[in-house]
Amino acid sequence: MSDLKAKKVFPENSLAGGRPAAEITGISCLQKKRMAVVLFSTFPGDPRPRRAAETFVCAGMKVDVICLMDEGSPKRDTFNGIEINRIAIKHNRGSKLSYILRYSLFILIAFLKLAARSLTKPYHIVHIHNMPDALVLAALVPKLFGAKVILDLHDPVPELITTIFKLRRESLTVLLMARIEKWSIAFADVVVTTNSAFERLFVSRSCSASKIRIIMNSPDEQIFQYSPAIIRNRQSDEISRPFLIMYHGTLVERNGLGLAVEALVKLRQSVPKAELRIYGPRTPYLDQVMLTVPEQGLEKAVHYLGPRRLEQIPEAISECDIGVIPNNRSIFTELNMPTRIFEYLAVGKPVVAPRAQGIQDYFSEDALIFFELGNADDLAQRLAWVATHPRTVFEMTCRGQAVYRSHSWQGEKAKLATEVVKLLCPERLSHRQK
Repeated sequence: MSDLKAKKVFPENSLAGGRPAAEITGISCLQKKRMAVVLFSTFPGDPRPRRAAETFVCAGMKVDVICLMDEGSPKRDTFNGIEINRIAIKHNRGSKLSYILRYSLFILIAFLKLAARSLTKPYHIVHIHNMPDALVLAALVPKLFGAKVILDLHDPVPELITTIFKLRRESLTVLLMARIEKWSIAFADVVVTTNSAFERLFVSRSCSASKIRIIMNSPDEQIFQYSPAIIRNRQSDEISRPFLIMYHGTLVERNGLGLAVEALVKLRQSVPKAELRIYGPRTPYLDQVMLTVPEQGLEKAVHYLGPRRLEQIPEAISECDIGVIPNNRSIFTELNMPTRIFEYLAVGKPVVAPRAQGIQDYFSEDALIFFELGNADDLAQRLAWVATHPRTVFEMTCRGQAVYRSHSWQGEKAKLATEVVKLLCPERLSHRQK
């Protein structure tokens, strides 16, 4: 691949470290290099691994993905030039033991597949996406054959399992996960994570700051095409048109769908046409929440519309008035920076999100509509305020969009590509970096 081709892959309006991404020296050296991507999730359904893999295919690399099999998908497949090998293990939620058994089986199968391939067509780099952190063990044989390993820490496992299983921080399980995190980071050549709060956490207990990079979980602009915010004055048509609130994503307790439903009851006292649209794969938690809907008189106000492909989400967002991130309070949600915030802003919609450190690292009080984390009363009040203050909401959304655009995927993927060039072709780095 020529550097001219690289400029097409990484357009000049994308920034990496203050430089146009097209100026990344050495990007052409990635051509024909082989990369393995391993994730205990579905592909291409998981957006972050998909965006990263597509980035390297566009850079001329040969990318193989090992992932979970989702219902209706073939065991072997090709997607946008990416070879997919799916492993048939159910990804249902359950007890700690069931998690351990599924993780262990997946790690073993992925290990054997990568080991076998290393004997015939060795990989130059292996990109591991957690959870679990121990998935890096699957890359042992490729690493022995000289491959570099990137560990992509989507989430801090100790904090996540503390939240999921309601464990104490000092429990043996949590302490073991923290130890595995440290070992896994030591095994990897470079570590990437998704936000500043996570980076500070990992540096505080598992690695030096020099080993970790932030690659934000920004949406793909080819799917979430940028739409400027507009003023939505509901005063003239509020009698006939509902005030549409949207939730999309994983339907689990920590993400707070129940909190959103509770807030909706209170909101409809002042905004009687308020409705909640829910998108995401069905879960036991969703079923529990939906059982409460008739009891609260919300049968015509809460609509579960099922899962949507990533490509369908922007249209669903465009039909709503506001997106909501109704997280319950936990050690994990204090640190997390949900991608959904950027997705709503990309399509020009305001967002109500929790006042949590992981989000406040990026958004000021005048760039996002904050509510007290885990507080349904405050969430209802903020949603009611949105419905009656269109100009202020418009101005805040514009400021939020400026934050989003400063962390667009064009810039983030350029940073990711630079890290791979550093690993595989350090001699090709620009003299400007010396």
